[in-house]
Amino acid sequence: MDIGIVSNFVDEFSGGIGVYTHQILKNLYRMDKENDYHLIHSSKNDLDIYNQYNEIIIPKSRFIKGWGHHMFWRYFTLPLNLKKHQLDVVHDPYELGPFTFNQPFRKVITVHDLGPLILPELFKNGDVLLHRLLLKKTIQKADKIITVSYNSQKDLMDYLNVPEEDIEVIYNGVDEFYQSLDEEEVWEFKERFNLPHHFILTVGGLHPIKNLPRLLQAYYLAKKNGLEHKLVVAGGIIDRAQEIFETLRILHLEKDVIFTGAVPKEDLLGLYNAADIFLYPCLYAGFGIPPLEAMACGTPVITSCNSSLPEIVGDAAMLIDPYQVKEIAHAINILLDDEELKKILIKNGFKRAKMFNWRKTAYQTLKVYREVYNY
Repeated sequence: MDIGIVSNFVDEFSGGIGVYTHQILKNLYRMDKENDYHLIHSSKNDLDIYNQYNEIIIPKSRFIKGWGHHMFWRYFTLPLNLKKHQLDVVHDPYELGPFTFNQPFRKVITVHDLGPLILPELFKNGDVLLHRLLLKKTIQKADKIITVSYNSQKDLMDYLNVPEEDIEVIYNGVDEFYQSLDEEEVWEFKERFNLPHHFILTVGGLHPIKNLPRLLQAYYLAKKNGLEHKLVVAGGIIDRAQEIFETLRILHLEKDVIFTGAVPKEDLLGLYNAADIFLYPCLYAGFGIPPLEAMACGTPVITSCNSSLPEIVGDAAMLIDPYQVKEIAHAINILLDDEELKKILIKNGFKRAKMFNWRKTAYQTLKVYREVYNY
């Protein structure tokens, strides 16, 4: 087969979709020597992944500027030009795939979640509008929809009436890079970055769906109950972060909360290992990789009882209602005071994280390519 994979999110290192695409490509390269792969993107770059695969470069228009530049490429330039290439299967790892016209190849998309449809108030108007206009059309054009949890499969069936047989659930993995470090390595990391001896960690871009204002309110309540830990927030600003910093100012937490900005995975490994607990009170998640990364590093986890998160973390995390500030605060105080509970969550967390690996994700994705090709 000649298989095309849209890889622009890898070029842009764009969040979870970029990680997902890169991991699939890396593992397909290791396991599949039978098929020919073509990475589809808009401009040449120096990433190593392009030395391992064929490329299809479809340039963006020089005449379209601003916000519409990328949209025009994805929904007009890309689908029209893909017709010119002899591809058997095309996979877009983003749910709004370039399948807006009739095309001769088989089509696969990955729908990670339906956040903009389920919680539209948390997303930019443009994102919500695009999902309302294009997602159902893209799904109708696709020969197979991959999604990353059974919760997301249920959302697709409930919100968009997608038949169950059209959806393949393939879990994400945990990068083998994330593992437990020894005490000396953790101590050196804290010293190098001048981190407090004890802290709580949360990871994720500063976006309303990450629920950081409520997290800050819960942290404030936990401090009133005797908590002495600092709070470290790792992630770059994505959208509407002003509410986070306004909450910080109102609660006078400026000296207690450390914002690192976006961090490379090497530093994220150190942060996971150095933290006393990992807190992830997300309002909605299609999968939720950070809690598993923390578990792989031996850090006990508190996360939300909603969306896919209970499915993914199983019995290896404390579950809280992310809308209940007092409940989050209570969980923090309980976990930090209960050494036996902490040991149980760490032990269960190591086991849970090992259940998810990217090689399995890539293998199951390859099976989907073969299935649609042989329709």
